[in-house]
Amino acid sequence: MELHQEITTLAAQLGVILTDKRLWITTAESCTGGGVSYALTDTPGSSAYLGRAFVTYSNEAKHELLNVANTTLEKFGAVSEQTVKEMAFGATNMAKADVAIAISGIAGPGGGMPDKPVGLVWFCIQIADKQFTFKQVFEGNRAKVRAQAIEFALKSTIEKINL
Repeated sequence: MELHQEITTLAAQLGVILTDKRLWITTAESCTGGGVSYALTDTPGSSAYLGRAFVTYSNEAKHELLNVANTTLEKFGAVSEQTVKEMAFGATNMAKADVAIAISGIAGPGGGMPDKPVGLVWFCIQIADKQFTFKQVFEGNRAKVRAQAIEFALKSTIEKINL
């Protein structure tokens, strides 16, 4: 997989921040399929701040690996603010990390509905006990939606850590 230059740059910037602050990060990814953790580990020395990451594409994986409640998945769906909040919380605990990036969305080309269109992605950035959620609707094909989601997640994490 070849990363866009912007993603590579952002991942390296985040790595410097994590190293300087001595923070551990984890990811809980669904529609990006591990793209954020791939970007982070593309930087040499990333083992100093990333020990574990989770690709939880199915609802079963979200529940079993991250302890997302089945009731949350049934009531709100996998692509929801409630689910990404539980994904981030679960990933932080399971990886014993200080920071978590959780992502769930509809990359397409199918799977969209009027209330949840193709391109809809929910994010949760957890830093210590604070959670920040974001909802974006990206344009483009599956690869473009995924790349935009990865870039947005890295940018948002940098912004929130630097608050």
